[in-house]
Amino acid sequence: MAKLVYSMFVSLDGFIETPDRGIDWHVIDEELHRFSNEHLRQTGALLYGRRMYELMAAYWPRADENPSSPDYVVEFSRLWKDTPKVVFSKTLERVDWNSRLIRDDAGGEIARLKAEPGKDLVIGGPNLASTAIRLGLVDEFQPFIHPVAIGAGTPFLPDLEEPIRLNLLQIRRFGSGVMYLRYERAG
Repeated sequence: MAKLVYSMFVSLDGFIETPDRGIDWHVIDEELHRFSNEHLRQTGALLYGRRMYELMAAYWPRADENPSSPDYVVEFSRLWKDTPKVVFSKTLERVDWNSRLIRDDAGGEIARLKAEPGKDLVIGGPNLASTAIRLGLVDEFQPFIHPVAIGAGTPFLPDLEEPIRLNLLQIRRFGSGVMYLRYERAG
């Protein structure tokens, strides 16, 4: 069975974007990018909601064509295009870049994907992740905590009816001050 991993860049105060959906506060240097590339290399599929898919698809499919892109950006672009993507949306008409569209029953489809053998699944985007978290489908939480507080915005975690107990598996500090935390659900 594959694990479902929720991984996002997060501000110190727990937000993944500003109230106006800004992400210009992200601290992404070569070290962090290469670490992210390695994670993507180990990913069986990316699970996105509409907004996260549109954000990623707006840049990564052609980033490897820019002659000024560093090698680690080119590598991420190619890895991203090669990695299967499952996009959950009721409004998108079509998806590209090795993606398939699911219009309903996100929880059922995620559970089905988890039951298949293979590499871990990475869910991105707070709305889709909130659904998976509330259904108890997320096995690991992997926030990249950035050294900035933004005060308000879209939270990394949804409101919960009861606490989710976690076990810390890994910590990594990057030279930029970003902290990667890896937790699994306890018991």
